[in-house]
Amino acid sequence: MLKIFQATCTNGELVLSEKLSPELEGKTIQIVILEPTQSTQTIDDGESKIHQFLEKVNNYSFLLPPDYQFNREEIYEQ
Repeated sequence: MLKIFQATCTNGELVLSEKLSPELEGKTIQIVILEPTQSTQTIDDGESKIHQFLEKVNNYSFLLPPDYQFNREEIYEQ
């Protein structure tokens, strides 16, 4: 899952601009801190590229049956 939040650092703690999903309760998450000197445009461009990539992944993804097995021997014969 990838979600970009804005937060303010107050007394050494991050105060998020919105609440986290209840699904994250008890889980450890990774935080990336972007310097305030970076332009908002750079952040928006990065977020846009991420969304474009995820849309492509969703458009070209498909589910395999649970019993699917890849036949490697067939490939190595070629």
